[in-house]
Amino acid sequence: MKLLNISTLILCVSASGCSMLGQQKAEVPAKPEKSVSASQSWWPFGGDKKTKQTKVAKVDTKATQAWLDQYEPRLREAVKGSKLEVERRENVLVVTLPVDPSYNPDRPSMLLPITLGPITKVAKLVEGDTKTAVLVLGHADSSGKDEANRKLSQERAQSVAAIFRLSGLQRDRLSLKGLGSDMPRAANDSQQGRSLNRRVEMILTPQETLVALLAQYNKPAKPEAPGKAVEVVAADQTK
Repeated sequence: MKLLNISTLILCVSASGCSMLGQQKAEVPAKPEKSVSASQSWWPFGGDKKTKQTKVAKVDTKATQAWLDQYEPRLREAVKGSKLEVERRENVLVVTLPVDPSYNPDRPSMLLPITLGPITKVAKLVEGDTKTAVLVLGHADSSGKDEANRKLSQERAQSVAAIFRLSGLQRDRLSLKGLGSDMPRAANDSQQGRSLNRRVEMILTPQETLVALLAQYNKPAKPEAPGKAVEVVAADQTK
């Protein structure tokens, strides 16, 4: 199953997201965010400035694919033997950290020591490349209240982003977002499915690519044609 519909814009990326880097600090927002509808972007990066900048943003496919070819084997080697999983999705690399074996059951937003090494290796891999950007996305299952899930997913994303910051990655290349249960990988009607949905994703790609992907995602919808139903394009939430 695919987490995001990269054709839609994935990407990001499809969810993945982008920082519009440089405009968003990796910090927990003062207030929990509300759930989003299919027609509303959940991307944390907005603003008039960004909209103006991204009107001409375009993914350099050749350069991006060359970056992916270079980084994918190095990234897989960095997480080898750990619980982290690496997936290549069109124009991004996604490193997934499952929550259950990685966080303290008694303090659900605290990473276990065994997880710190692999994440640090990933952080060190990209820290020295000033052209690389990272978006950290926290995800939860649908158990409990939405507000609590969103807050917890944000805290978990922050705990991972903190390791990138400690490794030297600057804020203009690092962003994070807690999505709560908005982007499930599996159905939440089983223990296995809920376990798959509890995760933190680290999305890596060239900074310019991430910015361009965000620009595509935030393109305004076309006016509805008379007599035709509005077509809502939503990201594929299964993987």
